[in-house]
Amino acid sequence: MTGERIVRRDVHRSGRVWSEQALRVLADTGEALVTACPPGAQALWPALYARARSEGERSVRTEAIHAMASGEWELAAGVWQETELLLWKPPAAWFSINAFYTAAGLRNWYVNFEHPTCRTEAGFDTFDLTVDLVIDPDLSTRRWKDEDEYAHVRRLGIVSEFEHPAVELARAQVLDMLDQRAGPFADADRWAAWRWNPAWPPPCLPHREGAGPGMPGSPPGSPST
Repeated sequence: MTGERIVRRDVHRSGRVWSEQALRVLADTGEALVTACPPGAQALWPALYARARSEGERSVRTEAIHAMASGEWELAAGVWQETELLLWKPPAAWFSINAFYTAAGLRNWYVNFEHPTCRTEAGFDTFDLTVDLVIDPDLSTRRWKDEDEYAHVRRLGIVSEFEHPAVELARAQVLDMLDQRAGPFADADRWAAWRWNPAWPPPCLPHREGAGPGMPGSPPGSPST
């Protein structure tokens, strides 16, 4: 239902939660689940990723990846900051297409390669597979991001030999969507004009209802951005 609060979770194959993000539903159809959040939306992120983001230390991010491989990590409370997020997630796709907005408008498109959607009572589960594609607002330029990190998580076995071909196929699918102006790219101008409904407060995580945006450990943005 439009305006409903849901939770996106990244869930490791061990069953442990890697991250949580509070979102609101914009649309839910057979084509895609479309959600969004503004600055102030609550989240839980790996403490090491939050530290890497706040300190700008790539080595700490690498440490977080090793923690993921070992299955041992701690989560830190956070809030989404800096941008409004729009997230378009086809149910069976190994990716989501995201758009980030500032006061000046659409900053960029961002394709996150991840597990297909697994619906839950609270929202949906997936799992970020590290590699990303950044696309300019007018769709004219694209660049791959975190290729080195993706190679590293493959070496560590975080991305399995089963998952890698699915990611490679998803990469080709996204590039074809771009070339054909399909999916959200078919309505790129309409999505570029989208903004968060100011009547909606930033969504909270269910078990953190009432907590304010100044929670300890809040990093300056999502680990994925």
